[in-house]
This record gives sequence, C-alpha cells and structure tokens, in this order.
Amino acid sequence: MKYGVCGNPDMARVAAKAGYDFMEWTVSDVLKPREPVAVFQSVHGLIQSAALPYPVLNCFVPGDLKLTGPEVDRRALQDFVTTVFERAGTVGVEVIVFGSGGARRIPDGFDRRLAQDQLIWFGSMLAPLAQDHGVTVVLEPLNRGECNTLNTCAECAELVGAIAHPAFRLLVDAYHMMKDGDPVSDITRHAGLLRHTHIATTTNRLPPGAEPCDFAPFFTALKAGGYDGRVSIEAKVTDPALELPAALATMRSLS
Repeated sequence: MKYGVCGNPDMARVAAKAGYDFMEWTVSDVLKPREPVAVFQSVHGLIQSAALPYPVLNCFVPGDLKLTGPEVDRRALQDFVTTVFERAGTVGVEVIVFGSGGARRIPDGFDRRLAQDQLIWFGSMLAPLAQDHGVTVVLEPLNRGECNTLNTCAECAELVGAIAHPAFRLLVDAYHMMKDGDPVSDITRHAGLLRHTHIATTTNRLPPGAEPCDFAPFFTALKAGGYDGRVSIEAKVTDPALELPAALATMRSLS
C-alpha cells in the first residue's frame, strides 16, 4: 500500500521526512475552479514544488452547488466539473474524492427516488469528462451525522454500479464506517470497485496511533479484497512531527 496525508505543502515537508508516499488536499485549494485561470496557475508551481506529489484531491463539489433537490442547476454543474477535470489533468491529479455532503444532502421532504436519479445523472455526466483527463472520481460514504444519503459502503457501491463507468468508483473511510457501524465485510465484498481509502480514529478523528482505535478489521478486510492502493490520513493533526511517524508505523504494522 501507499500512505498519504491530507494537508498543505507545509505538511508535505513533514510527511516526506516521515516516509509517506503522497499528499491529498482539496479541489478548491489546488485547482481554484471558481477562480480565473491565472489564480490556478499561481498555485500550480506551489504544488509542483511540494515535497510530495498530490495525486488525490478531496472536497469536490461546494455545498452551495446542489446535487439533489429543486435547486439543481445542471449547466452550472457541468461547467464546474469541466473546469475541475481540465485543471486536474495539468497537475497530475489522478483521483478526486466525492464526499461533498452539503452538496449531495437531500432536502427535507424531497422525493428520495428523484434525488437518486439526480445523483445518477451527475455521476453519469462527469465520468466521461473525468476519464478524458485521466481522473477517477471515487464516491465516499459519509456517516449519518454528516449527510442523509450515501452513508454505507453498500449504498455507494449500488450507485457506482448504476453509473457503471470505470472513471466513477468507490472509496471507503475507516472513520465513517466505524462511526456508523457499517460492516467492514462490505469492503471485501465490493473491493473490485475500490480505488482509494481514508483513515482516522473514531472518537476524535485523529491519526492512527494518536488514541485507542482498532483498525485491524479494516485492514484485514482490505487485504482480503486484494486492495493494495492508497490510504490517506484524513484527520486532525496537531503535532505532525510527532503524530505522522507514529501513524505510519501503526498502519504499516496492520497492512
């Protein structure tokens, strides 16, 4: 497996020294999709000169750009994702994480079947565009405290199957799964769709090793499914020089 950390280029320097393989940051910070191209280009050099590469980005769709409900603007969504993928292709981004709980949250009282159709449209629209630029979008299950749809591995795998495109795949996140008691056996069951993973402790969302948290079932399920890809720490890191080496040692001991 390859191990990474969600964070900025300052964090990347510490992560590189600790032995990590890659970094993950946000779509808005790296690609500036709502800013003129000159603003994006000003960040480009910062990313290219970082101590570790940034092949993965998260926080895909901003919360005010709705994916479900009566306020969905399909043209605005198409324009947004087109800009994202065009810029991603120029800086070596390979994977974009589709969590975006605020954007995909189904409004109270809205028909959930219609919302599901809207999400299928969105995934089906973006997947060919992503593929054209060498990007895979990975759908992230979010715990029920953060979103009211696409909460489990099985539910997300069902949507990935409905879209049925190689550029739209699945992510699993140890924090979200353990928070809601989502069975880790579903990781193995849907491992053929899996393209990225996140990890953090359940109690306080800290890096592995920073507080008690049993990640053994999570890693056992990944191994049983044959997953050997990237694992990103998506957590609150307060002392990178201390926490990142310990987290890497913890993950390597389990994988």
